[in-house]
Amino acid sequence: MAFSPSSCSSATVRPYRPQDEAGVRGLIDADRVPGQQPCAPQQLAAARRGAPALDGWSVPARPRISVLADAADRPLGVVAFLSWADVHSGVICWLYAREDPPALRALLGHACAELGWCRQIEAFVGAPPGPLGPGGLPRIRRAATHEALIEAGFTGRRQGAYLHCPLSGEPSPAKLVADVFPCDFPPGHRLIVRDGAEPVAEAVVSVGPDRIATVYWIETRRTHRGRGLGRKLLGQALALLAEQGAVEAALVIDDFPPRTTESKAASRLFDSFGFTLVDELWTYLWRHS
Repeated sequence: MAFSPSSCSSATVRPYRPQDEAGVRGLIDADRVPGQQPCAPQQLAAARRGAPALDGWSVPARPRISVLADAADRPLGVVAFLSWADVHSGVICWLYAREDPPALRALLGHACAELGWCRQIEAFVGAPPGPLGPGGLPRIRRAATHEALIEAGFTGRRQGAYLHCPLSGEPSPAKLVADVFPCDFPPGHRLIVRDGAEPVAEAVVSVGPDRIATVYWIETRRTHRGRGLGRKLLGQALALLAEQGAVEAALVIDDFPPRTTESKAASRLFDSFGFTLVDELWTYLWRHS
C-alpha cells in the first residue's frame, strides 16, 4: 500500500496518553451526527479496553489508539485499530481528524503500516450507533475520510443507512402487544411479541446520555409478517423510550444495493414514524494483492 506523506510537518503520530482524553473526545464529538450520543470519559475508557472475550470466538488484541499531535502536543486527530493474529486480519475501528486531509492521511498511513502484516484490513465495519460513531462511515458528511481511504487503496461499499427522528412523547398505544424485559447488553429493554408461548417479534431499545435513544434491533419472524406486528411493536418501543425521557432516536438499517423487498418494507415502516435519512453508511476493505 502507498500512502501520501502528511503536510503537517511539525506533527507526530504517537500512542494515546491519558492526558489526551479531552482533546480526543472533542475530535470525536466534532463529527457527531444527529442522534449520536456524546463521547463520555467512561465510553472512551471502555473502547481502550476492547470487546469482552466470548466463548468460542477469537479474542482480538486490545485496540491500539494513536494520536496525531501538534508541536504543542495537542491532538489533531486520532485513529483506533486492532488485529487478529490467528486470521492475519486487521480493522481500523474509527478515525477522526476534523476532516483535515493531511491529518487523515497521516493517521491512516500509520495504522496501515502497523497492520502491514495483515492479509486484509477492514475499516468502519458495521456496528450499532454509539458514542464512537453511527455504525459505519457517514459517506456524505465525512467525504474527506472517504477520499483518504480510497486513495490508500481501500474499496468502499454502501452497507446501510443511518436514520433519526424526534420523539413526541405521545402516550403508549392503547393495546400493548409486547412484553418488556430489562436488557443488560446493550443496557436497555427487550420487547417480545408472542403467539401463544412462541416469540414471533422482538425489539431492543436503549436510552443513553442527553436523552438520546437507540433502536438496536427490530425483527418479525417471516411467518408472521404482513400482520402489522412490526408497526405495533415499533410504536410501543418508541412510546417506552419517550416515557423514559428520550427526546430523539436513531437506528441503522441494512440498505446495501440491490434493495430487497424486506429492506423497502423496513424503510416504509420507519418513514411512517418520522425517521429521516441522515447519511449513507459505508464500510471499506483492503486486501493484499
